[in-house]
Amino acid sequence: MKRFLLGLNSLLLFLLLIGCNSNTKESETITGFNLQESDLPDYEKKIDHQRLISAWGDRQGESIRTGEHIYNNICFNCHGNPDQEGSMPNAFKFWKDEFKVGKDPYSIYQTLTRGYGSMPPQVNLTPVEKYDLINYLRETFLKEENPGQFVEVDSTYLASLPVGTNIGPEPKEFKPWAEMDYGNFLINTYELADLDAAPRERSSGKAPLPDENLVNSNFAYKGIAIRLDQGAGGVAAGKAWMMFDHDLMRVAGAWTGEGFIDWEAILFNGRHNISPRTIGELHFENPVAPGWASPKTGSFEDPRFTARDQRKFGPLPREWTHYEGLYQFEDRVVLSYTVGNTKLLEAFGLETLNEQPVFTRTFHLTPSGETLKMRVAPSSTAVALTGEGASLTKEDGFHVLKIESGKTIQLKLWMAKAGTSGLQELANSSPKPEDLSSFTKGGPARYPEKLSTEILRGEQDGPFQVDIMNPPFDSPWKNQFRLSGLDFFKDPNKGVICSTDGDVWLVEGFLENPGKLSWKRIASGLFQPLGIKVVNEEIFVTCRDQLVRLQDLNGDLETDFYESFNNDHMVTDHFHEFAMGLQVDEEGNFYYAKSGRHAREALTPQHGTLIKVSKDGQNTDIIASGFRAANGVCLNPDGTFIVTDQEGHWNPMNRINWVKEGGFYGNMFGYNPPKDSTESGMELPLVWVERDVDQSPSELLWVESEKWGPLNGKLLNLSYGYGKVFVIPYETIGEQVQGGIVELPIPRFSTGVMRGRFNPGDGQLYLCGLSAWGSTQPQLGGLYRIRKVDQPLIVPVGIKATQNGIELTFSASLEEGSVQQVANYTVKTWDLLRSRNYGSKHYNEKSVNVEKAELAKDGKTVLLSIPEIQPTWVMEIQYQLQDEDGKEIVGSIQNTIHQLGNSSAL
Repeated sequence: MKRFLLGLNSLLLFLLLIGCNSNTKESETITGFNLQESDLPDYEKKIDHQRLISAWGDRQGESIRTGEHIYNNICFNCHGNPDQEGSMPNAFKFWKDEFKVGKDPYSIYQTLTRGYGSMPPQVNLTPVEKYDLINYLRETFLKEENPGQFVEVDSTYLASLPVGTNIGPEPKEFKPWAEMDYGNFLINTYELADLDAAPRERSSGKAPLPDENLVNSNFAYKGIAIRLDQGAGGVAAGKAWMMFDHDLMRVAGAWTGEGFIDWEAILFNGRHNISPRTIGELHFENPVAPGWASPKTGSFEDPRFTARDQRKFGPLPREWTHYEGLYQFEDRVVLSYTVGNTKLLEAFGLETLNEQPVFTRTFHLTPSGETLKMRVAPSSTAVALTGEGASLTKEDGFHVLKIESGKTIQLKLWMAKAGTSGLQELANSSPKPEDLSSFTKGGPARYPEKLSTEILRGEQDGPFQVDIMNPPFDSPWKNQFRLSGLDFFKDPNKGVICSTDGDVWLVEGFLENPGKLSWKRIASGLFQPLGIKVVNEEIFVTCRDQLVRLQDLNGDLETDFYESFNNDHMVTDHFHEFAMGLQVDEEGNFYYAKSGRHAREALTPQHGTLIKVSKDGQNTDIIASGFRAANGVCLNPDGTFIVTDQEGHWNPMNRINWVKEGGFYGNMFGYNPPKDSTESGMELPLVWVERDVDQSPSELLWVESEKWGPLNGKLLNLSYGYGKVFVIPYETIGEQVQGGIVELPIPRFSTGVMRGRFNPGDGQLYLCGLSAWGSTQPQLGGLYRIRKVDQPLIVPVGIKATQNGIELTFSASLEEGSVQQVANYTVKTWDLLRSRNYGSKHYNEKSVNVEKAELAKDGKTVLLSIPEIQPTWVMEIQYQLQDEDGKEIVGSIQNTIHQLGNSSAL
């Protein structure tokens, strides 16, 4: 089996643990597991469950400690404990909730192993680890606090268990995030901390969580961590680093040690409400303040936006300083930015003096119209300088570099720990500073390999066939391949795919070689890419810190310059504020969505917004606000947008929003929300999406293919939560768009589905996806092609709510007799409650009577006469019909009614 994600998939652990009321192995009679027995590794089929449970007695203390470690690092984020609510309030609470089916240890083991309902299979936990976790849950939560859910393990129970031949592989800590070769730089949000740093403050309680006091913490919110020592394995395998903060154009600090960072982050080890810290010895650091003084005033005073918690966020003004991007030349990273009208290139280095590390900064500056000042390091740091046209001085407790105006200058700074002697002598005996411009024209490819994978062509029954196009999971760089965006070039045989782990891949073979794909890594080290777009054959990537344009300067297909096309938006340390999707309008403007803070009030204006970037990258505007977790953007043919959002605080359920410019979309934890927290104070969604339909909707897209027959021109929604694809029938009444959601007859994908594009070459839909927090699907990442084949497809593609009832238009003709039988329909409605609480239960749930059913003259439209119809948050219509050939058509549509329109003529 391919490697699957452990920490992030596991955040939904036990949402639907199975259980019942006897001491027998009830799971043997349960159906509905996510994995079949044939999907399991061979060793799972011969596990000695009796031996593993019996071993609790011999190693009870060790077992419970191991289980506690697993729970705290995997499950606690969502489930919490009796004293602290988890981040998903609806998650199973072991200390008080009642298992639906199967509460004995063996049954819980089966659920962990095979997954059930919303809970993904925990394929990276060994049998020993799974039983240690079960032991911890039983002894900590069930035995004393929830005894009705505790099953005694006695001789009778043990005798009933399977006696196998093995206990599975030896437990091994799985850290794919720490093993991956990211390249020699990795952009992220980091906290710089020394060996004696105090434990981090993490607030808890009911939402909104209070702000921690982080004003004195050294966060590089847009931090570029650069490895300085030589060796394979990239930044994660290094032993010496410097951190550049491209908001402030400062070196945040330099450190050495065994280990890069602690990997505490949502997309590393899965931890919520935390950002990674540096580990090792911090040799020097600079405060969270401008690295360069204002070229106009000479002041280091920070003029940026001040948030409610007194921290400052965002980049410095462009006329002061602006980050242009970075050049990659072999293992060298050369930073490019401006200060005033001066253009700078800067590179970091590492040398030694008396076996102690010495950190260097080399500069190439074009002539300046003003004298420039740069803060180097605290005055206690040993500092030296070589090169002409600059000098060192001390100012307000810091070494400050002063640069003369009117000259092209090449300089080199040397920095070491306080008390290091002989530093200036080392600097004076070294060669003069190198010319960094030689590294800006492109170097040899760092990833010359082209990896090949097989395309597994689908032969499923039905109107759709799915081809599996797995990435090269066995890559030499140990990439995780959590795929988060794709797009095609003018040559539809070629495309680009990004992963949230920082990579971009050139993929070839979509059309010309139907049996294989070629994968070439063309970029790495980016900050959580979650959208990609090819514009005039140029590649743009949405990252958490910036919109990046990838430039190949020497024609070897690999990125030489990571241009910061736009980095206007503010970034904080909060784990949840992902930058999602990327679309471009006909005028060349870019659009992406930025999520808000989970369970917290916004700190910056961009939290929870739809953002527009001008086609030249110079300007940024907020189009709409009030989103919580907006997973992607759909650009509509009329120039409007659709943005999905996820169930949570102030979101009673998932919602699909047809977005109006200037609209507010409901999250009262957003920045500067309206005073009116009722439904009249927000824009209403196209449809509320219940979690049993989709736990986490992602991006929508329009079908642009005649091969898709009756779905051509229709709207699709992709499911990150369940790995499904839906069609979205809708109508517009006045200015309000409303409609429903219908699952297409396509098997669930093994990952959550993030982004989709129709390939203009073959007219089929290509999808990429990943599994992380919020997805139930087990596989780490995947790429798929959905082919519409010449078989009938009968699903609702149109819906209207009228004064008389519901009109459903299907994609093909129906048999009139089955339509007219009102017993073939079941209609229910219910309300939701929007509040600061997480999600909502059903209110006023009731069955609705269908008085009469008719088939329109088109043979496809069903009119359901419902005398008591009225606006409702959620309506569910289940139907059991026949097509014109007598074939049974069974399905359902869930929809929302805001207004009732006029009936159409039948």
